[in-house]
Amino acid sequence: MRSYIYEIGNKVLEGGKITFTEAKKLLEVDKNELVYLMAVSNHVRYHFCGNRIELCTLLNAKSGNCSEDCNFCAQSAHFQGECVTYPLLDLEEIVRRAYDVASKGKRRFCIITSGKSLTQKELNRITKAVKRIRQETSLSVDCSLGMLSEEQALMLKEAGINRYNHNLETAPTFFRKICTTHSFSDRMKTIEHLKNNGISICSGGIIGLGEAPAQWIELIFILRELEVDCIPINILNPRPGTPLQNMVPPTPLEVIKLIAITRLIVPNVELKLAGGREVNLRDFQASAFLAGITGMIVGGYLTTSGRSEEEDLQMIKDLGDYKHLFTE
Repeated sequence: MRSYIYEIGNKVLEGGKITFTEAKKLLEVDKNELVYLMAVSNHVRYHFCGNRIELCTLLNAKSGNCSEDCNFCAQSAHFQGECVTYPLLDLEEIVRRAYDVASKGKRRFCIITSGKSLTQKELNRITKAVKRIRQETSLSVDCSLGMLSEEQALMLKEAGINRYNHNLETAPTFFRKICTTHSFSDRMKTIEHLKNNGISICSGGIIGLGEAPAQWIELIFILRELEVDCIPINILNPRPGTPLQNMVPPTPLEVIKLIAITRLIVPNVELKLAGGREVNLRDFQASAFLAGITGMIVGGYLTTSGRSEEEDLQMIKDLGDYKHLFTE
C-alpha cells in the first residue's frame, strides 16, 4: 500500500486527476500506513496551496425555527434540539458585529441564517448590511442564507459578497437518510445559480452522519466537478434532541484519513476544518493540517461553541512555517 500511496501522490503532483476507484482504494490504508498517506497529502497541499491558513469568523444572524428536517441539526423545528431561537438581527446590529470582527484584525466575515431560504424583506436587509460592511470596513463578506433563486444570487453579487456557503452535506446516495423536506438536487440548483453569477462557492459536508466512507468520497468528486473554491469539512457533533443524538462519531484517525484522501482529490481547493473539530479530533487537530487542511473556522459555530482563538493561533504557531490570514 505504501508504494500505491506514493504512486497516487506523484500522479497528483504531476497534474493528474485521481479517479474514484483510485481514491476508494486509499480507504484501505491502515493506521500503521496512515502517516505515509498524510505525508503525501501534506506535500500536495504545500505544492498547490503553500503554507497559508485561512481563518473565518461566523455570525449566526438568524437562529432556530427552521422548516427543514435535517436530522443532524439542532435548529430544526421538527425536533427538540437545544438552540437559542431569534429572528434576523437588525441592520445596525449586523454591521456592529462586523465592526467588532474587523477591529480584531480579521479579514473574513460570514453572515449565516437559519431556514430553507430568506424572505425578500430579509434578503434586502442582508444586502444592505453587506454593502455597508464592504464600504465601511476592509472585511471580505461571505453569506450562507439557504437556497437562492437566480435573481437573489445576482442581488448578493451586486451587493458585494465575496463568497457564498451552501453545503451539499453528504452524497446524493445518502441524502434522503438525513433530510426529506428538500432534495439533493434542490441544493444543487442554488450552486448552479451561484456559478451563473460568478460568485465564489464554499460547499462541503459533514463526516459521521452514518454514511459509508466511500460516500464521503462520492461527495468530494461531485464538488470537484462543480469546481468549488472552498470545501468546509464538518464532523458530526451529535446534538441532544435530534435523531442523530446517539450517533457514534468516527475516530480521529478515520477523519484524518478522509481529510488526506480529500486533499488528493482536490489538490488546489481550500479545505476548511469546521464544526465538530474540537470534540472529534481532540489532540489530533494539528494533525489535520499535516494531512491537507488549509483553513478553519474560529470563534465558535452556530449552535455549539468552539475553543478560544488564542488556542487556535497557538496551534498554528506551533505548526511552524504557516501564515494565517487574519490581517492580510
